[in-house]
Amino acid sequence: MRVSKILIPAILLIALSTAGWAASGEETFIPPGTVITPQNWQQYRQYMTDGMQALFSGAGGSKWKFPDDYKMTVEATKHYELPPTYVQQTEKYAGQVKIVNLPDGRHTIDGYVGGIPFPNPQEPMKGWKVLVDDWYAYAPYVLCADTCGFTFEDRFGNVTHNQFFFVQHLFSHRGDAGISVDDPNVPGIYYTEIIEVEQPEQARYTAVLTIYYSDLTKSEDTYIFVPALRRSLRLSTAARCSPAVGSDFSNDDTRHGAFNGNPTRFDADFLGDRNVLEMPEPNSNLTVDDNAFVKPLYFPKPEVGKWQVRPSYAIDVKRVPSQRSGYCYGRRILYCDKEVYQSIWADLYDEAGKLWKIDYDPQGLIPVPGEGMRWTNDGWGIMLDVQNQHISRVKLSGGNGAVKANDDCKALNGVDYTDTNRYASVRGLSEIMR
Repeated sequence: MRVSKILIPAILLIALSTAGWAASGEETFIPPGTVITPQNWQQYRQYMTDGMQALFSGAGGSKWKFPDDYKMTVEATKHYELPPTYVQQTEKYAGQVKIVNLPDGRHTIDGYVGGIPFPNPQEPMKGWKVLVDDWYAYAPYVLCADTCGFTFEDRFGNVTHNQFFFVQHLFSHRGDAGISVDDPNVPGIYYTEIIEVEQPEQARYTAVLTIYYSDLTKSEDTYIFVPALRRSLRLSTAARCSPAVGSDFSNDDTRHGAFNGNPTRFDADFLGDRNVLEMPEPNSNLTVDDNAFVKPLYFPKPEVGKWQVRPSYAIDVKRVPSQRSGYCYGRRILYCDKEVYQSIWADLYDEAGKLWKIDYDPQGLIPVPGEGMRWTNDGWGIMLDVQNQHISRVKLSGGNGAVKANDDCKALNGVDYTDTNRYASVRGLSEIMR
């Protein structure tokens, strides 16, 4: 159905101001102050993802069940505004975004410049539109943290740790004030991410750089720097299921939210609207402390933060048939927040349709220079492999505080992480160990 150009701005403004729910004050789904426990959780199961319900019921075995004394304190649902420039881009450009079907069964988009591609996703292809919104959800043009780390626990209870830094650069479709939408010095590239291991010593200097392109139909390039060889190697584009820094997260899991796969390789069916429990404001000073989390599941104790019920879209994401052979996941259920357009939860199933992993990647509010407090990567995340009984917990804040953004990355502990030559290019990998 075609909508007149006169009505498009008004419709977009309504969609952005409501995001599918009332836009003023705080919303009440579960009374604020409610404490959810293993004894009363079934009263609130309608607000839980399938993965969270499995953890309360112990569907994956006794190790994968919240202990009897686990508690979740609920607060009123709050509203988080998107940056003004990003909102303006949505109002200006969303009406021109179109889906293009490709001959091999994939899909891409045309006409996207910035902001939310589909601010009020509707059928047809509503689920895929939500997936694209998740892919282009707001992120600062630079994100960095220099004291991150994983905690790993295997089926025998052995616990190990590592430490790394990460840097993410956005070069096109940028939504921050005071910069161009696209970086003229880096044409054709959408986004880069680099992770470099600092500890343990035997893995030090190992680094993985991934480059994503503005043209969604172009496969990303991934390079790994191997210290023993003192050079970088280009990984196959089929290596999306390989572990990220030795963790239970795959390369298709790591980004804001719980999805890092190229949307053109996936179909997504809309499952329905879901009101989902999430922790939007974790205390970054506590997320670095393993003792602030209930073990062995590494879910947060009440002092880390309170939970909110967040209106979300539930979508069922699968590789398109032409790209499905050999892929690790049979399906991925994503729960995408309606207000910030990011997936926070993911339930991952194997090719036989059996629950394999539970991924919880909460975001956090961080100060973004020129933009105020914005909801983006921060805090912690966890991947529970319920089949192999592995746990990977990642902490994105450390000794230098929460994740930093934009100009705050220019002199983080004496390092300029905005240096794109060093932290966003293949050439930069050759400078490691110098």
